[in-house]
Amino acid sequence: MPGADAADEEATAASADDEPDAGTDDARFERTSIESTEAADGIGALSVSRGLRVTEDGEDTTLRAYVTRENRSSIRIGSYLVAPYPDDELLFCRITGLEYAQQFHADDATEIHARRAMRTDDFDEADYKFVASLDPVAVLYEEAGELKRRMTDRVPKPQTTLERASDPSQIKTGLKIPEDGIFLGHLAVGGEKVRTAAEPPTIDYRLNDDYDSGDPLAFRHTLVAGGTGSGKTHAAKNVLRQFVDEERRYPMGDGREVRPAVVQFDPQDEYAQMHDDGDYDDAFARRLDREGIAHGGHEDTVAFVPKVGSATYAADHHRAEQIEFTIPFSMVRDNPWLVAGSGLNDNQYGALVSVLLPRFERNYGSEATYDEFTSFMDDPALREELDESGLVHEATFDAVRRRVIGFGHLFDQSARPITDLVHEFVKPGRLSVVPTYHLSDSRATEAVVLALSSLLIDEKLSNDPTYERIDETPLLLGMDEAHNFLTDADSVQARKVIGKFTDAAKQGRKERLGLFLVTQDPQDIDDAVFKQINTTVVLNLGDEDAIKSVNIPRSLESKVPYMEKGQRVVYSPDNSEPVELIGLPHCLTRHGR
Repeated sequence: MPGADAADEEATAASADDEPDAGTDDARFERTSIESTEAADGIGALSVSRGLRVTEDGEDTTLRAYVTRENRSSIRIGSYLVAPYPDDELLFCRITGLEYAQQFHADDATEIHARRAMRTDDFDEADYKFVASLDPVAVLYEEAGELKRRMTDRVPKPQTTLERASDPSQIKTGLKIPEDGIFLGHLAVGGEKVRTAAEPPTIDYRLNDDYDSGDPLAFRHTLVAGGTGSGKTHAAKNVLRQFVDEERRYPMGDGREVRPAVVQFDPQDEYAQMHDDGDYDDAFARRLDREGIAHGGHEDTVAFVPKVGSATYAADHHRAEQIEFTIPFSMVRDNPWLVAGSGLNDNQYGALVSVLLPRFERNYGSEATYDEFTSFMDDPALREELDESGLVHEATFDAVRRRVIGFGHLFDQSARPITDLVHEFVKPGRLSVVPTYHLSDSRATEAVVLALSSLLIDEKLSNDPTYERIDETPLLLGMDEAHNFLTDADSVQARKVIGKFTDAAKQGRKERLGLFLVTQDPQDIDDAVFKQINTTVVLNLGDEDAIKSVNIPRSLESKVPYMEKGQRVVYSPDNSEPVELIGLPHCLTRHGR
């Protein structure tokens, strides 16, 4: 039978392969041991088999290390290593590739080798080389007793021993991570925290928050991006909790040091829970205290609830104080697009801003109501007059009127105007949360968020502010589901909104105004705003377009779809090298219902 013949042939070949060579005295070849009789430090040594080269642009850099057998199973892509120079400087590097190569030339891509491998679990590491490709991150050196870093400007010696980076100061210096600042998580590689010989053994990642090292990065804007279930709200709460810590203060132009205020727009009604304590034990709390991480409910958390029509707000899931407010129609004077709905073209918007609203204010006064405005727009005599005078064509008038009708449930409701509550709304050390989950009208929700955002941004950027409290308080403006409000759009209203936020992003650092944007669809945020973001925190994202839109290095992009809950990558060029982090397992305040 053909099958039997093939099997016999294979067995004969295998038997021949196991027999000693003809003419030898030994029954079997004796393999020479290469095990060292002494314990060796490190994980391996630099190899020059394919060259040893460091270049200025990194394009032709060739840096490879042979990894000894006992270390191979514990090595991971992304691990950090150090290699000494003869004069006590150190090369700090990162593993970017791992490969097995044959120790001795042989063709193992054969049927016989494959079947033999399938019959046994034995694998002899001595038959193979295990080689790591390295990316030189920085050279570490001491100056006046302080460890510093510089770009890689020298090549290490061949056969230099490589060791795992286990000194926290070396790792932080090599990655340019600040010692102090806003805590974002612990350094990780491949989903596991980096461990050191220090206590605590983890490496805390901090965001620069000191004017001595440049502008605090909170005022240079942060984006938290993650898909549903990735833990982005959990992560955002933990960051905000650090920002409202009692010890955090910023110097003002008059010499005062002032605690920041946070205004957080909350479409899912989750952030007012930051008033209450988180669900974790005393041991975890002591660990947080040792690492200098602020935790526990923030007592000065207030929910500012927009009064819109008959909508009611139920808040049995938190104990924060609630203050109701309304949007006064007088705010439309400075932000006419609030009453324009959507879809006005440039000609219609020009008619509203240049003719209709000024005429209305002259006739009714600066404190006139929305109901008076609708009566004004319902006047047929006005329509005819403006058309005959050539100021506003009757078709344009009708188009504007259609779009400004339907806001009666939004403006001038039975609550205090937000303009009367500014001193409560923006207060040093206060977290002011604006929940909008109870609003079923998306147009009203958008108007509330953008009206309050505009009030804060305009006052911050004004040379002659109306409300000194806003001008004189460091402010973080947080916006969850930011893609719903800062999306790229063709309408004139959208362009006005994007322009306002772009100005805020560009000028925020000098005015102590920071944007804190949270989104699951980063690709929908307008590029003009996105380009001003300095710190990007990316959790799990499954959409390819979303991953590409966050503009993180390719080495980090590949990790994003595989990250578990709590894992994240941080790209903040002015703070550190791009890194992978693991967040805290518990929310530092109350989270979940």
